[in-house]
Amino acid sequence: MPPPPAPAAPAAPAPTEDGLPPALAGLRAVLGAARFPLELPTAEPARRTTAALTDQLDDYLLPRLAQLDAPLLVVVGGSTGAGKSTLVNSLVQARVSAAGVLRPTTRSPVLVCNPADAAWFRQGDLLPGLTRTTEPSEDPGTLQLVNAPALPPGLAFLDAPDIDSVVDANRALAGQLLSAADLWLFVTTAARYADAVPWELLRTARGRGTVIAMVLDRVPPEATDEVAAHLAEMLAEQDLGAAPLFVLPETQVDGQGLLPDWATAPLATWFHQLAADADARSAVIRQTLDGALAALLPTVEALAAAADEQSAAADALDERVRAAYRGAHRTVEQGLRDGRLLRGEVLARWQEFVGTGEFLRSLEARIGRLRDRLVAMVTGRPAPAAELRTAIESQLVTLLRGVAAEAAENAYTGWKAHPAGAELLTDGLAHPSDDLPERAERLVRDWQRAVLELVRTEGGDKRFVARTAAYAVNATGLAVMIAVFASTAFIPTGAEVATGAGTTVAAQAVLQAIFGDQAVRTLASKARADLLKRVRTLLDEEAARYLARTGQARPDAATAAELRGAAAWVEVSRQHSGLTETPGSALTPATNEGGVR
Repeated sequence: MPPPPAPAAPAAPAPTEDGLPPALAGLRAVLGAARFPLELPTAEPARRTTAALTDQLDDYLLPRLAQLDAPLLVVVGGSTGAGKSTLVNSLVQARVSAAGVLRPTTRSPVLVCNPADAAWFRQGDLLPGLTRTTEPSEDPGTLQLVNAPALPPGLAFLDAPDIDSVVDANRALAGQLLSAADLWLFVTTAARYADAVPWELLRTARGRGTVIAMVLDRVPPEATDEVAAHLAEMLAEQDLGAAPLFVLPETQVDGQGLLPDWATAPLATWFHQLAADADARSAVIRQTLDGALAALLPTVEALAAAADEQSAAADALDERVRAAYRGAHRTVEQGLRDGRLLRGEVLARWQEFVGTGEFLRSLEARIGRLRDRLVAMVTGRPAPAAELRTAIESQLVTLLRGVAAEAAENAYTGWKAHPAGAELLTDGLAHPSDDLPERAERLVRDWQRAVLELVRTEGGDKRFVARTAAYAVNATGLAVMIAVFASTAFIPTGAEVATGAGTTVAAQAVLQAIFGDQAVRTLASKARADLLKRVRTLLDEEAARYLARTGQARPDAATAAELRGAAAWVEVSRQHSGLTETPGSALTPATNEGGVR
């Protein structure tokens, strides 16, 4: 028969005065607000971890911290068919949990306790998300409460669903219940003790500091020594060598479906002695509680790193969009400098506006003699200004539509190559907005009107503007628009010569005759800056279609810092709580009469 647990150190004062409850409440609030919306590789694990931590805080840490002297909860977990329910029924000497050959058997958890402890579990502080019931249920959201007078006060068993259940909800619930255990009684069999799933959960429990005891069930007598020794070796390799290990031989159940008393006697005696020793129970509770609290810091740090990654990904997506539209703006700016807008229809209409091609070719040599004639022409004689204005508008709109389409495609491609961006894309984002052509046309018309207003208000000789007809303002404004398309204010470059140097010289003659040389440069510079500003606004509106999506998905920038701060507060409070004053393991290894060590 295993000896009782070693006497524990006197219980430390309850840590409620040391700041743990408010620290945990603060962490709970931060976890409740944490979001990982961008689909990164770390996002789904972070969401699961956040949900698991939230459950652990609600289900176990906060209620257990509030009442350290509540009955010790033993969660009985294990793989499908390990005999968990049969073992629980046998330990409490009553058929309280369904057992059978159909899988899964335990569809909703069953909590068994002495009637004297029923009030604690009925009030719902522990595992508050589960609805209490006294009847068997297939709803995994319920917790069936069963009174068992044969079970000593101070101790309760919770028969959890299979950790490898074929039902997703059962597996998730099993993990949640194990996180709410003061002591995890893990049940496995001689045939399945090396399975991967339970060992992963055992490592998780070890990492959380949960106190663990092991039951090796259904062991053939001839294989007892070999199998038990191998399992003990595996436990030691996983740093679980301190876990008590009990071996139950392969045997028959009686008419009630219970194991023989002699088979369960070592384990039953061990639990009765644990229930009778308040200090030992307190040591188990404190060790598990302290281990769970200590595990919060690295776990929350991982969540904070995932939150940082979310913010960095949102920034990266935004930058890809901004880079695409910055490139579009640079293309427009370059288009105003390299002479490309002086080609084609604009050039033809400008030539028609100021005279014939032959006139333009001879204009440079005769500029002095013809200046007065040109002034008279633009101040009095009608010219085809409407056609030139339309050509300028068409040329600019074509450029704007082209750069907007290219920017949308580049932004779309950039997001598609990013795991988070691909999830945010819609087909419409690959192209400019449906109303972009209309907005581009409106932009150019508004700019043209602004150029005319600029000529009226900022011309060098305002008396000239005041005493001439509106035609003078219109013609001069068109000349300013042409000047905007030349990078050197009518000092022809190689690119501009290719479009016809006479074009720029003619515009220079017109403007200088009216305003003077400096006015030429000032008006063209201001008109160009105004146009680029309007283009920037248009492209920013296009980019906003993308940025709005990251804005909606972007996590709170303060999430990572808040997570780290809340976890640090919990850790400092834990270290000052007195929970860590109990040294070593709360349980001594079990020795054997049917069990092993």
